[in-house]
Amino acid sequence: MRDLQRKPDWFKIHRLAVGPRASEVLRTVASHGLHTVCTSAACPNKGACFSEGTATFMILGDVCTRACRFCNIDTGRPREDFLGEAERVADAAATMGLRFVVVTSVCRDDLADEGAGAFARTLFALKDRISGVRVEVLIPDFSGRIDCLRTVLEAGPDVLNHNLETVEWLTPRIRSKARYRRSLEVLRSAGELAPRIPRKSGLMVGLGETRDELRASFSDLASVGVERLTIGQYLQPTRRHHPVVRYYPPDEFEDMRMEARAAGIRAVLSGPLVRSSYHAGTFVEQR
Repeated sequence: MRDLQRKPDWFKIHRLAVGPRASEVLRTVASHGLHTVCTSAACPNKGACFSEGTATFMILGDVCTRACRFCNIDTGRPREDFLGEAERVADAAATMGLRFVVVTSVCRDDLADEGAGAFARTLFALKDRISGVRVEVLIPDFSGRIDCLRTVLEAGPDVLNHNLETVEWLTPRIRSKARYRRSLEVLRSAGELAPRIPRKSGLMVGLGETRDELRASFSDLASVGVERLTIGQYLQPTRRHHPVVRYYPPDEFEDMRMEARAAGIRAVLSGPLVRSSYHAGTFVEQR
Protein backbone atom coordinates (compact mmCIF):
# COMPACT_ATOMS: atom_id res chain seq x y z
CA MET A 1 0.00 0.00 0.00
CA ARG A 2 1.19 3.51 -0.79
CA ASP A 3 0.41 6.70 1.03
CA LEU A 4 -2.19 9.03 -0.36
CA GLN A 5 -0.43 11.62 -2.52
CA ARG A 6 -0.71 15.22 -1.38
CA LYS A 7 -3.02 17.25 -3.60
CA PRO A 8 -1.74 20.42 -5.26
CA ASP A 9 -2.58 23.68 -3.51
CA TRP A 10 -4.95 24.67 -6.32
CA PHE A 11 -6.96 21.46 -6.01
CA LYS A 12 -9.93 22.26 -3.76
CA ILE A 13 -12.66 19.81 -2.78
CA HIS A 14 -15.85 20.78 -0.95
CA ARG A 15 -17.43 17.52 0.22
CA LEU A 16 -19.46 19.05 3.04
CA ALA A 17 -23.18 19.17 2.27
CA VAL A 18 -24.68 22.25 3.87
CA GLY A 19 -27.99 24.08 3.80
CA PRO A 20 -31.64 23.08 3.81
CA ARG A 21 -31.62 21.57 0.32
CA ALA A 22 -28.71 19.26 1.17
CA SER A 23 -30.41 18.21 4.40
CA GLU A 24 -33.62 17.45 2.51
CA VAL A 25 -31.76 15.31 -0.04
CA LEU A 26 -30.11 13.31 2.71
CA ARG A 27 -33.41 12.85 4.55
CA THR A 28 -35.23 11.80 1.38
CA VAL A 29 -32.61 9.24 0.39
CA ALA A 30 -32.48 7.78 3.90
CA SER A 31 -36.25 7.68 4.40
CA HIS A 32 -36.68 5.77 1.13
CA GLY A 33 -34.00 3.24 2.02
CA LEU A 34 -31.88 4.15 -1.00
CA HIS A 35 -28.22 4.58 -1.84
CA THR A 36 -26.37 7.24 -3.82
CA VAL A 37 -23.12 6.80 -5.70
CA CYS A 38 -22.25 10.24 -4.33
CA THR A 39 -21.81 8.83 -0.83
CA SER A 40 -20.85 5.21 -1.54
CA ALA A 41 -18.14 6.15 -4.04
CA ALA A 42 -16.92 9.16 -1.99
CA CYS A 43 -17.52 11.57 -4.86
CA PRO A 44 -15.69 14.89 -4.39
CA ASN A 45 -18.75 16.77 -5.64
CA LYS A 46 -21.30 15.30 -3.28
CA GLY A 47 -21.48 18.38 -1.08
CA ALA A 48 -22.12 20.63 -4.07
CA CYS A 49 -24.69 18.29 -5.63
CA PHE A 50 -26.60 17.71 -2.39
CA SER A 51 -26.63 21.47 -1.78
CA GLU A 52 -28.14 21.93 -5.24
CA GLY A 53 -30.88 19.45 -4.35
CA THR A 54 -29.75 16.56 -6.53
CA ALA A 55 -28.03 13.18 -6.26
CA THR A 56 -27.25 10.12 -8.37
CA PHE A 57 -29.28 7.09 -7.31
CA MET A 58 -27.41 3.80 -7.04
CA ILE A 59 -29.71 0.81 -7.35
CA LEU A 60 -29.19 -2.84 -6.33
CA GLY A 61 -27.49 -1.97 -3.07
CA ASP A 62 -24.11 -0.65 -2.06
CA VAL A 63 -22.09 -3.88 -2.26
CA CYS A 64 -20.47 -4.67 -5.61
CA THR A 65 -19.50 -8.10 -6.94
CA ARG A 66 -16.36 -6.61 -8.51
CA ALA A 67 -13.32 -5.03 -6.88
CA CYS A 68 -12.07 -2.23 -9.11
CA ARG A 69 -8.90 -0.62 -7.79
CA PHE A 70 -10.17 2.93 -8.28
CA CYS A 71 -13.57 2.55 -6.63
CA ASN A 72 -14.57 3.15 -3.00
CA ILE A 73 -17.72 0.99 -3.13
CA ASP A 74 -17.59 -2.10 -0.92
CA THR A 75 -17.01 -5.50 -2.53
CA GLY A 76 -18.69 -8.70 -1.41
CA ARG A 77 -21.86 -10.74 -1.69
CA PRO A 78 -24.89 -8.46 -1.83
CA ARG A 79 -27.72 -9.47 0.51
CA GLU A 80 -30.25 -6.62 0.35
CA ASP A 81 -33.90 -7.08 -0.51
CA PHE A 82 -34.73 -4.80 -3.46
CA LEU A 83 -38.48 -5.25 -3.37
CA GLY A 84 -40.11 -1.99 -4.44
CA GLU A 85 -36.79 -0.24 -5.08
CA ALA A 86 -37.85 1.15 -8.46
CA GLU A 87 -40.93 2.78 -6.97
CA ARG A 88 -38.90 4.14 -4.05
CA VAL A 89 -36.42 5.75 -6.45
CA ALA A 90 -39.29 7.32 -8.41
CA ASP A 91 -40.96 8.61 -5.27
CA ALA A 92 -37.69 10.05 -3.94
CA ALA A 93 -36.97 11.76 -7.26
CA ALA A 94 -40.48 13.24 -7.27
CA THR A 95 -40.06 14.44 -3.68
CA MET A 96 -36.78 16.12 -4.63
CA GLY A 97 -38.46 17.79 -7.61
CA LEU A 98 -36.03 16.30 -10.13
CA ARG A 99 -36.71 16.69 -13.84
CA PHE A 100 -33.49 14.94 -14.89
CA VAL A 101 -32.55 11.80 -12.98
CA VAL A 102 -29.31 9.82 -13.12
CA VAL A 103 -29.45 6.15 -12.14
CA THR A 104 -26.44 3.88 -11.79
CA SER A 105 -25.78 0.59 -10.01
CA VAL A 106 -23.16 -1.62 -8.49
CA CYS A 107 -22.06 -4.55 -10.66
CA ARG A 108 -24.23 -7.58 -9.99
CA ASP A 109 -22.55 -10.51 -11.72
CA ASP A 110 -24.42 -12.74 -9.27
CA LEU A 111 -27.85 -12.02 -10.82
CA ALA A 112 -29.23 -13.89 -13.82
CA ASP A 113 -29.69 -10.63 -15.75
CA GLU A 114 -26.78 -8.82 -14.03
CA GLY A 115 -29.20 -6.11 -12.88
CA ALA A 116 -30.56 -5.08 -16.30
CA GLY A 117 -34.14 -5.72 -15.21
CA ALA A 118 -33.73 -3.42 -12.22
CA PHE A 119 -32.63 -0.60 -14.52
CA ALA A 120 -35.68 -1.19 -16.72
CA ARG A 121 -38.07 -1.26 -13.75
CA THR A 122 -36.58 1.95 -12.40
CA LEU A 123 -36.90 3.66 -15.77
CA PHE A 124 -40.54 2.63 -16.10
CA ALA A 125 -41.29 3.74 -12.54
CA LEU A 126 -39.68 7.15 -13.04
CA LYS A 127 -41.47 7.79 -16.33
CA ASP A 128 -44.77 6.75 -14.79
CA ARG A 129 -44.31 8.84 -11.63
CA ILE A 130 -42.90 12.09 -13.06
CA SER A 131 -44.43 13.49 -16.23
CA GLY A 132 -41.79 14.53 -18.75
CA VAL A 133 -38.84 13.32 -16.67
CA ARG A 134 -35.62 12.50 -18.47
CA VAL A 135 -33.38 9.73 -17.22
CA GLU A 136 -29.71 8.97 -17.78
CA VAL A 137 -28.55 5.46 -16.94
CA LEU A 138 -24.91 4.75 -16.11
CA ILE A 139 -24.62 1.02 -16.68
CA PRO A 140 -21.99 -1.65 -16.01
CA ASP A 141 -20.77 -3.76 -18.93
CA PHE A 142 -23.22 -6.63 -18.20
CA SER A 143 -20.30 -8.94 -19.15
CA GLY A 144 -20.92 -7.86 -22.74
CA ARG A 145 -24.36 -9.49 -22.88
CA ILE A 146 -26.52 -7.96 -25.61
CA ASP A 147 -29.74 -9.29 -24.05
CA CYS A 148 -29.08 -7.27 -20.89
CA LEU A 149 -28.22 -4.16 -22.86
CA ARG A 150 -31.39 -4.55 -24.93
CA THR A 151 -33.49 -4.82 -21.75
CA VAL A 152 -32.23 -1.43 -20.58
CA LEU A 153 -32.55 0.29 -23.94
CA GLU A 154 -36.09 -0.96 -24.54
CA ALA A 155 -37.11 0.82 -21.32
CA GLY A 156 -36.30 4.12 -23.01
CA PRO A 157 -33.47 5.95 -21.23
CA ASP A 158 -32.78 9.45 -22.50
CA VAL A 159 -29.00 8.94 -22.23
CA LEU A 160 -27.04 5.65 -22.15
CA ASN A 161 -23.77 6.07 -20.25
CA HIS A 162 -21.07 3.45 -19.87
CA ASN A 163 -17.65 4.51 -18.64
CA LEU A 164 -14.50 3.37 -20.37
CA GLU A 165 -12.72 4.67 -17.24
CA THR A 166 -9.09 4.40 -18.41
CA VAL A 167 -6.75 3.62 -21.30
CA GLU A 168 -6.35 0.11 -22.69
CA TRP A 169 -3.20 -1.13 -20.93
CA LEU A 170 -4.41 0.08 -17.52
CA THR A 171 -7.83 -1.56 -17.77
CA PRO A 172 -6.88 -5.02 -16.40
CA ARG A 173 -5.00 -3.35 -13.54
CA ILE A 174 -7.79 -0.93 -12.62
CA ARG A 175 -11.13 -2.45 -13.63
CA SER A 176 -12.00 -5.79 -12.05
CA LYS A 177 -13.25 -8.33 -14.66
CA ALA A 178 -13.64 -5.59 -17.26
CA ARG A 179 -12.18 -5.43 -20.75
CA TYR A 180 -11.39 -2.28 -22.68
CA ARG A 181 -12.63 -3.61 -26.02
CA ARG A 182 -15.75 -5.06 -24.43
CA SER A 183 -16.71 -1.65 -23.06
CA LEU A 184 -16.27 -0.16 -26.51
CA GLU A 185 -18.45 -2.93 -27.92
CA VAL A 186 -21.17 -2.17 -25.35
CA LEU A 187 -21.22 1.44 -26.54
CA ARG A 188 -21.15 0.45 -30.22
CA SER A 189 -23.96 -2.09 -29.74
CA ALA A 190 -26.09 0.47 -27.92
CA GLY A 191 -25.96 2.64 -31.02
CA GLU A 192 -27.04 -0.24 -33.22
CA LEU A 193 -29.90 -1.25 -30.93
CA ALA A 194 -31.18 2.26 -30.22
CA PRO A 195 -29.60 4.81 -32.56
CA ARG A 196 -31.73 7.69 -31.26
CA ILE A 197 -30.50 7.36 -27.67
CA PRO A 198 -27.35 9.44 -27.09
CA ARG A 199 -24.31 7.56 -25.82
CA LYS A 200 -21.95 8.93 -23.21
CA SER A 201 -18.76 7.72 -21.55
CA GLY A 202 -16.19 8.85 -19.00
CA LEU A 203 -12.44 8.69 -18.44
CA MET A 204 -10.28 9.24 -15.37
CA VAL A 205 -6.76 10.66 -15.68
CA GLY A 206 -3.79 10.46 -13.35
CA LEU A 207 -3.53 6.67 -13.17
CA GLY A 208 -0.30 6.43 -15.16
CA GLU A 209 -1.54 6.93 -18.72
CA THR A 210 0.17 9.13 -21.30
CA ARG A 211 -1.44 11.88 -23.32
CA ASP A 212 -0.93 9.83 -26.50
CA GLU A 213 -2.78 6.93 -24.88
CA LEU A 214 -5.62 9.25 -23.94
CA ARG A 215 -5.81 10.55 -27.49
CA ALA A 216 -6.08 6.93 -28.66
CA SER A 217 -8.98 6.38 -26.26
CA PHE A 218 -10.71 9.51 -27.52
CA SER A 219 -10.46 8.13 -31.05
CA ASP A 220 -11.70 4.71 -29.94
CA LEU A 221 -14.74 6.25 -28.28
CA ALA A 222 -15.50 8.42 -31.29
CA SER A 223 -15.20 5.40 -33.59
CA VAL A 224 -18.04 3.60 -31.78
CA GLY A 225 -20.30 6.64 -31.87
CA VAL A 226 -19.93 8.14 -28.40
CA GLU A 227 -21.33 11.67 -28.49
CA ARG A 228 -20.60 12.91 -24.96
CA LEU A 229 -17.54 12.42 -22.78
CA THR A 230 -16.53 13.42 -19.26
CA ILE A 231 -12.86 13.63 -18.26
CA GLY A 232 -11.86 14.04 -14.62
CA GLN A 233 -8.93 13.66 -12.24
CA TYR A 234 -8.65 10.30 -10.47
CA LEU A 235 -8.52 10.60 -6.68
CA GLN A 236 -7.27 7.74 -4.52
CA PRO A 237 -10.10 6.89 -2.07
CA THR A 238 -7.94 5.00 0.45
CA ARG A 239 -4.41 3.68 0.77
CA ARG A 240 -5.51 0.26 -0.49
CA HIS A 241 -6.58 1.72 -3.84
CA HIS A 242 -4.44 2.47 -6.87
CA PRO A 243 -2.26 5.54 -6.21
CA VAL A 244 -2.52 8.81 -8.04
CA VAL A 245 0.45 8.93 -10.41
CA ARG A 246 -0.10 12.52 -11.48
CA TYR A 247 -2.38 15.50 -10.90
CA TYR A 248 -3.19 17.24 -14.17
CA PRO A 249 -3.33 21.06 -14.00
CA PRO A 250 -6.51 22.80 -15.22
CA ASP A 251 -4.98 23.97 -18.51
CA GLU A 252 -4.31 20.38 -19.56
CA PHE A 253 -7.95 19.50 -19.01
CA GLU A 254 -8.82 22.18 -21.54
CA ASP A 255 -6.27 20.72 -23.93
CA MET A 256 -7.82 17.26 -23.48
CA ARG A 257 -11.28 18.68 -24.09
CA MET A 258 -10.14 20.12 -27.41
CA GLU A 259 -8.36 16.89 -28.37
CA ALA A 260 -11.45 14.81 -27.65
CA ARG A 261 -13.54 17.22 -29.71
CA ALA A 262 -11.01 16.99 -32.54
CA ALA A 263 -11.27 13.19 -32.41
CA GLY A 264 -14.97 13.50 -33.17
CA ILE A 265 -16.74 13.55 -29.81
CA ARG A 266 -19.37 16.26 -30.00
CA ALA A 267 -19.63 17.41 -26.36
CA VAL A 268 -16.84 17.10 -23.79
CA LEU A 269 -16.84 18.15 -20.14
CA SER A 270 -13.29 18.15 -18.81
CA GLY A 271 -11.89 19.33 -15.47
CA PRO A 272 -10.26 18.14 -12.25
CA LEU A 273 -13.56 17.55 -10.43
CA VAL A 274 -15.63 16.41 -13.41
CA ARG A 275 -17.40 13.10 -12.82
CA SER A 276 -19.76 10.97 -14.92
CA SER A 277 -23.00 12.42 -13.60
CA TYR A 278 -21.81 15.88 -12.52
CA HIS A 279 -24.23 18.47 -13.96
CA ALA A 280 -25.58 15.72 -16.19
CA GLY A 281 -28.85 17.51 -16.84
CA THR A 282 -27.18 20.56 -18.34
CA PHE A 283 -24.39 18.60 -20.04
CA VAL A 284 -26.89 16.56 -22.04
CA GLU A 285 -28.07 19.76 -23.72
CA GLN A 286 -24.61 20.59 -25.07
CA ARG A 287 -24.02 20.24 -28.80
